[in-house]
Amino acid sequence: MPGRLSILIAEDGAADRMLLAAIVSRQGHRVSTAANGAEAVRLFESERPQLVLMDALMPVMDGFDAAREIKRLAGNELVPIIFLTSLTENQALVRCLEAGGDDFIAKPYNPIILEAKIQAMHRLRRLQATVLEQRDLIARRNQQLIDEQRAAKAIFDKVAHAGCLNAPNIRYRQSPRALFNGDLLLAAHAPAGRMFVLLGDFTGHGLPAAIGAMPLAETFYGMTAKGYSSNEILREINAKLKLILPVEMFCCATLLDINLEQGILRAWNGGLPDGYLLKADGGRLPLRSRFLPLGVRDVSSFDDSFETLPITQGDRLLLMSDGVLESFNADNELFGEQRLLAVMDANSDPSALFDEIEEALHAFHGQTLDDLSLVEVSLTTDEQVLTYPQLNTYPTNARDLNARDWTTRIELRPASLRMANPLPMTMQLLLKIAPLRGRAGIIYTVLSELYANALEHGVLLLDSAQKSDAEGFARYYEERQSRLSGLSDGFVSIELSVKSDGSTGYLRIGVRDSGPGFDVQSALNKQYCAECLGGRGLRMIRQLSERFYWTPDGKMLNVEFHWGSHA
Repeated sequence: MPGRLSILIAEDGAADRMLLAAIVSRQGHRVSTAANGAEAVRLFESERPQLVLMDALMPVMDGFDAAREIKRLAGNELVPIIFLTSLTENQALVRCLEAGGDDFIAKPYNPIILEAKIQAMHRLRRLQATVLEQRDLIARRNQQLIDEQRAAKAIFDKVAHAGCLNAPNIRYRQSPRALFNGDLLLAAHAPAGRMFVLLGDFTGHGLPAAIGAMPLAETFYGMTAKGYSSNEILREINAKLKLILPVEMFCCATLLDINLEQGILRAWNGGLPDGYLLKADGGRLPLRSRFLPLGVRDVSSFDDSFETLPITQGDRLLLMSDGVLESFNADNELFGEQRLLAVMDANSDPSALFDEIEEALHAFHGQTLDDLSLVEVSLTTDEQVLTYPQLNTYPTNARDLNARDWTTRIELRPASLRMANPLPMTMQLLLKIAPLRGRAGIIYTVLSELYANALEHGVLLLDSAQKSDAEGFARYYEERQSRLSGLSDGFVSIELSVKSDGSTGYLRIGVRDSGPGFDVQSALNKQYCAECLGGRGLRMIRQLSERFYWTPDGKMLNVEFHWGSHA
């Protein structure tokens, strides 16, 4: 059935006004009338009719001005205006449309044509109302999506930033193209005074790219806190991403394993632009991409080989995603690697390099083709930087404080020595003892040094003196891997003894190996060399433990940690 409307008729001729009102009323519409343009505007404001029939030529305010004012008052609402005119010149008819008219009808009025035009305008009104309704629905849905994304981002940020990104030796800039960043930056203090830093760049942008970052971050932080090695963390992340990501998605990444106390950097780069080790003496070593990104290879073919480099106090590490090199200017030129290297070559103050790269990008008028991440890690032994968070994996309860008296022993033979890492499992056991949790980082450091000493010097018969310079350092770790791969005999055993009456007690750790043994005291007396890259382990063990002793043959080293009245 045809639509029934409220219609305003603006006509200065009384006879024409009455005739037109009668015609429109007989067609079923509700009618209000005005004798001039000003009155028409006042009636529109008070009654808000759905359609206006407007005479072009009227006193006080003509139809053209009245039409403009009514359109202004209507705002986004469509109120069609049909001009009633005896004008025949084309220019005059054009004025009707330019003033806001939607159609016109010539006098004298044909009732059939008039009703057809009214119904056409009504259909146009309904179409616009549908469009506005859909617009409002889209706006509400969009706001709902934004609110959900913000909530998800708050959760994501808590997971992704759960580590030590706020450490004073880390500077970074990230510029996401969307609310979620396809680039992911993670950093965590690990046991034994180490720091792990991971920069990842997922394919794509926004929420899909960020979804893969959640399990990656959870795996990274969880395994770091439990003392897993960087190789194990990398393998687990790759396996998880391979399992959950669609085939077209992957994560280019660089993982840094920084051990400044031992002067060792281990770096793995799969698909990101070259990072750089910037030496305190001005040297620059690239951390090149040598592997496929994470999530591409399956477990059996994944290569977790790290590049091993010597580091010293004052060195810096620079990482970036491809968004840095792919920033482009108004001439569609890429910033590129050569411009980056030019900034690095011109730098005279290493502490200002990060700012100089940012300034160079800004001066280049870069626009990001991708998510952009730039990261600098300064290598310092500052106590705030090296502080390791407590591993409160297990809640304290009364049973943790009960008397305990137990001993357990783990022995690893060649197949396990090649593949297994006993330290996380051992720490999980020790962290069940509440008094030890506050010293989790120290215990891990000592345990890892004891294990590394037994494996590398006892079983593999490696000589730390080989690490006297950077080349020897690299040869040492190449030889370590070679001997470990070919190992067919030997063992390392770890014995843990705990004795406690609930308020006092001690932990004893004993590590034995199948090697020929050595003169521990002699090694302690001569081993420290500030310039050397090796020979620090025994000295560190003695400093950190409360008691350090060994068997006469030097095949078993023991340390003790006390609590309560023994402390």
